[in-house]
Amino acid sequence: MIKIGLTGSIGMGKSTVASMFAERGALVWCADDAVHRMYEKGGAAIAPLAEVFPEAVVNGAVDRARLAACALGAPEKLKKLENIVHPLVAADREAFMAAAAHAGAKMVVLDIPLLFENGSEKLFDAVIVVSAPAEIQRARVLARPGMSEDKFKAILAQQMPDAEKRLRADYVILTDQRIEETQLAATKVFADIMARAFRED
Repeated sequence: MIKIGLTGSIGMGKSTVASMFAERGALVWCADDAVHRMYEKGGAAIAPLAEVFPEAVVNGAVDRARLAACALGAPEKLKKLENIVHPLVAADREAFMAAAAHAGAKMVVLDIPLLFENGSEKLFDAVIVVSAPAEIQRARVLARPGMSEDKFKAILAQQMPDAEKRLRADYVILTDQRIEETQLAATKVFADIMARAFRED
């Protein structure tokens, strides 16, 4: 089973590229989606977060805006949040990998925003970085509901610079172009990864 790490800073288009790989038969796991599930009513993160950030749990679910207000820009609180959420996300990821292997999947793609930041690149056969110019990234992110300039800056402060991610990538896919061009780039990367795996076999 080929294991691909997909990463990139906020607003770069990771979800779009992940869907392109899914269309080509890869099974896709997304760290952000896993967190969303854990934050929903009955989710695995509710009880531990309610102990540390009670003001962020409303009607049995995590209010992400309140949680962000508690943790962003506060290193000690952010560390507490990471100590709760990261092990839960890792367990969800391992369960996905086990299920994919059991199902006989040829390729899995794991969409992990902080892949390089948390040292996960060693887990993968190849790492793809999704990228776009800073001005396009900024426009995309600030167009999101509930986003502000300060929140955007706080998120960027937690992420490795895009230029460094590109240097560390096995492949870079750009999303500042027509969707057809991004599709073509994804197709080429997919084909190259499959060809490399075939040669190594």
